[in-house]
Amino acid sequence: MEPDGTTEGQGADVAQSAASKLSQMSERTKQLGNAMQNPERQKRIILVIVCTALLLDNMLYMVIVPIIPDYLERLQNAADRAEETQLHTNSTNGTMHRAAKGNFDLQIGVLFASKAILQLLVNPLSGTFIDRIGYDIPLFIGLNVMFLSTLTFAFADNYATMFLARSMQGLGSAFADTSGIALIADKYKEEKERSKALGIALAFISFGSLVAPPFGGVLYEFAGKRVPFLILACICLVDGVLCLVVLKPFSNRERENMPVGTPMYKLMIDPYIAVVAGALTICNIPLAFLEPTIANWMESTMHASQWQIGMTWLPAFFPHVLGVFLTVKLAAKYPHLQWFYGAIGMVFIGASSCTVPACKNFGQLMIPLCGICFGIAFVDTALLPTLGFLVDVRHVSVYGSVYAIADISYCVAYALGPVVAGQIVHDLGFVQLNLGMGLANVLYAPALLLLKNVTKMKPSFSEQNMLLEDGPTGLYDTIKMEQREKKRKGLCTTVDDGGIGTLAQRSYSEEESSGGEYA
Repeated sequence: MEPDGTTEGQGADVAQSAASKLSQMSERTKQLGNAMQNPERQKRIILVIVCTALLLDNMLYMVIVPIIPDYLERLQNAADRAEETQLHTNSTNGTMHRAAKGNFDLQIGVLFASKAILQLLVNPLSGTFIDRIGYDIPLFIGLNVMFLSTLTFAFADNYATMFLARSMQGLGSAFADTSGIALIADKYKEEKERSKALGIALAFISFGSLVAPPFGGVLYEFAGKRVPFLILACICLVDGVLCLVVLKPFSNRERENMPVGTPMYKLMIDPYIAVVAGALTICNIPLAFLEPTIANWMESTMHASQWQIGMTWLPAFFPHVLGVFLTVKLAAKYPHLQWFYGAIGMVFIGASSCTVPACKNFGQLMIPLCGICFGIAFVDTALLPTLGFLVDVRHVSVYGSVYAIADISYCVAYALGPVVAGQIVHDLGFVQLNLGMGLANVLYAPALLLLKNVTKMKPSFSEQNMLLEDGPTGLYDTIKMEQREKKRKGLCTTVDDGGIGTLAQRSYSEEESSGGEYA
């Protein structure tokens, strides 16, 4: 009996200990949930989620550069050896292989361009979809599609499957990139905060693009094709879970109260937005056109080795981050000169692009490439917040369509690059390609003078709401205002429409004066 009593006592202690631990876990979970509801902390977490999504997208975009051509060539060689064994090799067969080699180069170009082409086609639809349904669900959808794309890349063993994976990435990017940037613009209303947040996002984009080739090349060499893609897939999965927990995309029941955003075609014909979109396209053309052509030029002119070609772009990350930092600091101190920072960036890109053909060795080439990335940082960091500002003062503060237009601008450059750049080099030459790109940037820079008086357009919140006749602006502010208005209507049923409107307007003014709240 005594052992039984001892056993019962031990069981009671274990049960009590388990209950205590569960209570502690519940309390910690509740504290974590309360911490996440804090607006400032939630904004930071959302910025981390979006920056991770942008990092993954750009790493996946560039990680295939050292992997896929070599892997497909190995598959092609294995197929050729199998065919030669079967047909016992003859002169006709040799002719067939020479034709296949030319076709192989074309296939690589089409594979690299397919992501940007599909993203370009989907962006008009994704921008409208984001405006209608909000930012969180499209971001979650984009992360899921990117996760599937990365897994498909990991296990793909033929050209068709890789083409499918690359196209899927374009579909996911059209949702994740656009909704992520739009979510940052919606959460960070202050121009200084918005510039800083978008600058951080651009730094992650740059880091992903420039670190991915050495990351993929080293892992491919020592661990095989699947490992880099599986690592990226795991990070994407974690980011998707974090998005689901923090944003809770499927728990919001107030979506019918969302403001109606300005249609994309109206934004496209806005002259100010059109000028910004043109600048974003032209400033990215040197980068997009050099990536598929500079390797062959380095081999033919300076006899560069493979590691030199792979490391060419890596140092450019540091001037890009420096450019982002300087632009954010200058914009905080002189916000009315955003157009000027963009123009300086375009001139910098133009001058750097023109000096690329004059480089004689690997070390010299790094300098103009760093200059191109430094200039792109100036243009992007100055003009992306300007797009959100233009929507605030000239349209309805819903940002899906306007940042879809920005994404389209990037995709135009990167869709044309792998397909058009090689043909231009073949017909005109590498020197003429760079001179043309540099001249285009320098000549376009004065067009940014049109944005000189944009900051003078800025109305106050009350003036903006009277002009738009839409009440509060911004997706989350509007949802919260609708909820408050419903409560007031329930309590004050005898008040006429004008009275209700006055109460709602006063409540919104008080909310703005206190710094704004987000649902």
